[in-house]
Amino acid sequence: MNELPRSLFQRWWHSFEEDTEGVTVYRPDDYDFPLARGRGGLAFLPDGTFIDYLVGPVDAPESVPGRWRLVEDRRLSISFPGSDHPDYELEILRCDEHALKIRSTSA
Repeated sequence: MNELPRSLFQRWWHSFEEDTEGVTVYRPDDYDFPLARGRGGLAFLPDGTFIDYLVGPVDAPESVPGRWRLVEDRRLSISFPGSDHPDYELEILRCDEHALKIRSTSA
């Protein structure tokens, strides 16, 4: 992956039912998820904007704006300037129109 795939630039929802040890799975908006009491997510915009969607107190997503930047070939640094939200890095293991699989680490 020499450049980021176009399919990355959308909103993704956590498909926690599919997570495996160390790998977090996300699916796009139009995926037919099973019922759940709230589902977090994230979004990447081509201009470097990042949005972390947290499960809020009434199970509705609450957005935390941030920034992403490419650190290495498949590794992104995620930051939240002016916020208490912790920064982190993630490695893109798979990204296509059907799924985003990542491994996160602390920044």
